[in-house]
Amino acid sequence: MTSVDTRFDVGGVVLERPFKVRRLGHVGFDCLQIDETLRFYHELFGFAISDRIDFSPRAPSPEALAGLGDPGGYFMRYGSDHHSLVLFNGRVRRVINPHPSADGVTVNQISWQVGSLEEVSRADDWLKEHGAQVERSGRDWPGSNWHTYFFDPDGHTDELFYGMEQIGWQGRSKPASMEPEIRFRVKQQLPYRSELDEVRRALDQGIDINTGQGSAAAAPASYDVEGVLLPRPFRVTKVGPLGLFVKDVEASSRFYQQNLGFSVTEEATCQGARCVFLRVASEHHSLVLAPLALRAKLGFRPDSTTMLFGLQVGSYRQLRAARNFFAERGHRIVDVPAQLHTGIDYAFHVIDPEGHRVQVSCAMEQLGWQGKPRPAALRPKVDPSAWPEALADPSVYDGETLMGPLG
Repeated sequence: MTSVDTRFDVGGVVLERPFKVRRLGHVGFDCLQIDETLRFYHELFGFAISDRIDFSPRAPSPEALAGLGDPGGYFMRYGSDHHSLVLFNGRVRRVINPHPSADGVTVNQISWQVGSLEEVSRADDWLKEHGAQVERSGRDWPGSNWHTYFFDPDGHTDELFYGMEQIGWQGRSKPASMEPEIRFRVKQQLPYRSELDEVRRALDQGIDINTGQGSAAAAPASYDVEGVLLPRPFRVTKVGPLGLFVKDVEASSRFYQQNLGFSVTEEATCQGARCVFLRVASEHHSLVLAPLALRAKLGFRPDSTTMLFGLQVGSYRQLRAARNFFAERGHRIVDVPAQLHTGIDYAFHVIDPEGHRVQVSCAMEQLGWQGKPRPAALRPKVDPSAWPEALADPSVYDGETLMGPLG
């Protein structure tokens, strides 16, 4: 990897790379318990199913998938993005894609959003020139997002993407009949036609654009969530942050800084181990890196490099309600050292059917123009065993928020 020594015009701003990561857009997991995991995120966390793809046609023979469970891949959303969470059957994936994956990698994609199609195209060239191992580029289906996929030092698949399909009030994705015209396995020549023009072309071809997939009927809405009746006493409003166990924290941190332009917010020490918090914008962190040696000490899933998968809900009141919601249903809520969620004051951690720790929070510390985190002495003193009824800290409402309806 060479040092960054060139300047690029990115949307009229001069940067060190030809792209700018804006946020963590979506995360995917390969699951061993696909039915249970799908139910966990769909029924309990409320993720709607935007699309299901059937991997059976990609198998070497019909018998190859016998006894492996549901061969579907599920694309799920909490808002209007076509997907924010992707769940695949890991057993099926190993048959249709027999290339060995890196040890312990259960996350199948970590997808970072950039601001334009031009950025994706230029990033593909730039990453290759700087020694990144690029897996593939083109345009995905379902979801319609343009992308380039590449690997980090531990074999995690990162994605830079642009143009995620949006799902509106009718709750349906684009119909499968549009796929042949808008899915690409190679990078396209720019400029390219707009998504609106693609929809117009589909209409001209007689395609019924209202025949896409949609989620099944929701559970009865019996909870008053700040004035709106919902099926559960909270609403997921954001995905992230993500935490990873890595072989070499320094090498992985350097990869995300040099290749993707992340900034180190701060470091923390957990049981003598150095953990690094990296950000892409004003949030304290989008990614946490911790050494693999810490995994066993803390009792995390021993065969996975996924440390934490973060979900944010709409308010502190909803966070308290969500913690009770999972506890009342017998789901395992575990303690995680506060050092691993530095920048997040209040959070609980629930184990999903795959053994991953889902970090549920309602707010994250924001950084201002100086780019410095809040001094530790000025952070609230949190007793994880005694959360207050209400907080006297208006900064909880700082940062990006979901402005659409709760339901």
